Amino acid sequence: MTAIKTVPLMERAAWKALKSHADQIRGRHLRELFAEDSGRGERLTLEAAGLFVDYSKNRITDETLRLLVALAEESGLKARTEAMFTGEKINITENRAVLHVALRAPKTEKIFVDGEDVVPGVHEVLDKMAGFANRIRSGEWKGHTGKRIKNVVNIGIGGSDLGPVMAYEALKYYSDRNLTFRFVSNVDGTDFAEAVVDLDPEETLFLVASKTFTTLETMTNAHTARDWALLKLKDEKAVAKHFVAISTNAKEVEKFGIDTANMFGFWDWVGGRYSMDSAIGLSTMIAIGPENFSELLAGFHAMDVHFRTTPIEKNIPALLGLLTVWYTEFFDAQTQAVLPYEQYLKRFPAYLQQLTMESNGKHVTLDGTTVDYQTGPIYWGEPGTNGQHSFYQLIHQGTRLIPCDFIGFSKTLNPLGRHHDMLMANVFAQAEALAYGKTAEQVKAEGTPDWLVPHRVFEGNRPSNTILAEKLTPRVLGSLVALYEHAVFTQGVVWNIDSFDQWGVELGKVLATKILGELEAKDEPKLAHDSSTTNLIQRYRKTK
Repeated sequence: MTAIKTVPLMERAAWKALKSHADQIRGRHLRELFAEDSGRGERLTLEAAGLFVDYSKNRITDETLRLLVALAEESGLKARTEAMFTGEKINITENRAVLHVALRAPKTEKIFVDGEDVVPGVHEVLDKMAGFANRIRSGEWKGHTGKRIKNVVNIGIGGSDLGPVMAYEALKYYSDRNLTFRFVSNVDGTDFAEAVVDLDPEETLFLVASKTFTTLETMTNAHTARDWALLKLKDEKAVAKHFVAISTNAKEVEKFGIDTANMFGFWDWVGGRYSMDSAIGLSTMIAIGPENFSELLAGFHAMDVHFRTTPIEKNIPALLGLLTVWYTEFFDAQTQAVLPYEQYLKRFPAYLQQLTMESNGKHVTLDGTTVDYQTGPIYWGEPGTNGQHSFYQLIHQGTRLIPCDFIGFSKTLNPLGRHHDMLMANVFAQAEALAYGKTAEQVKAEGTPDWLVPHRVFEGNRPSNTILAEKLTPRVLGSLVALYEHAVFTQGVVWNIDSFDQWGVELGKVLATKILGELEAKDEPKLAHDSSTTNLIQRYRKTK
């Protein structure tokens, strides 16, 4: 494993220089920066892996960029990147490699973990997935009563749900419309009940995604699904025809009644939030077909290559990650808005919430020292133009600085009259309005009464990136997801934190298991909680 960097972040030379530099930049307006450099809008752009990124509307100068690159170099970004790509165990708290990049590596590549090349195993699983997906899509796979499968229900939680849901919605245009897809994650029984309310068990296949096959929420839903199916199918043998497992625990899979020949495995070097292109993506492959899934992987890989081989100053994920650090640390930005102007990407912000906040929501460095700076901003967003009639007011005229990523496409998958031109006009207009705003003089020149002028002034100087692609394809989606994966990694390297563990989700789960027993106990349990929790448990028991 590469050595943990010991120089504290705020003692690095580039950090100190950035802090001083930020004091100078803070008073400068984007109107001024554009006026000084007529070519800024063309110069501060990058293009790679099917994505064009305009980052000119950021509160930065060439000196800012130079210092941010220096910070990345001082933080060891290139060395840490190589350590990840070559299978070193950079997830130090779990002593694991971090190799989601291996999931989309071509067959010709070699990536070793503990002396074993993992690429052949990856492609073995992909081939198995393709064979199974084709049998479902063609109708060759039949249910227990001989009926064709028409419904696919993915049962998972966290990365085993958010990735598949996002990918299905994003690539719905390419999906087989003869198949219905549903996704169940919440242990709230309503989630399952509504997912299957109009489905026929004879025509329904469940994909149960749990590495250990013991995840409480997932297995609760899986057993409910089993009971639901058998209520009509009657025969226990039917389980093997209506359930498959995405897991590594053959014993539990078999005990459930699933044929282990229909168990799709993955590895401990794949974190849940990085797993949508592993066997966790089986629902995606069934929906869009193996060829389109291969295109998705190709997009991921193209961005992987760009991130690994491109100098930091021209590296899209690295620069976007560094800009997030810039605003988080020196402008007190608490959040980052991701605003896709594409209805198919309606679940993309939700997917990014886990990717970003589970990765970098950390309060200690790699060596266990408490951080004395900010990490992990809150990511959020909604598709445009919906968000414009919801929260854009706060972005434009509120007191908080909210950097924005606008995502748009030159061509729509569903051309309808003027719709797409109107949509994209809003992308460009919103970014321009955030950057330039509207001065009091401009407002007065429109004939606005003096008393109303302050209300109609737009401060501007609100930073944004604009990410454009020609069209939303499987390949472009792969590039887009990988862009954010590596931007998050860049942030984590600078902050010197472990972006690949998630101990923060454990405590609540442990306590919930204990409390569940107390809620279900027949006799009044002896409670050893704080007074609030004890009172709530007692009230629930009385009223349930």
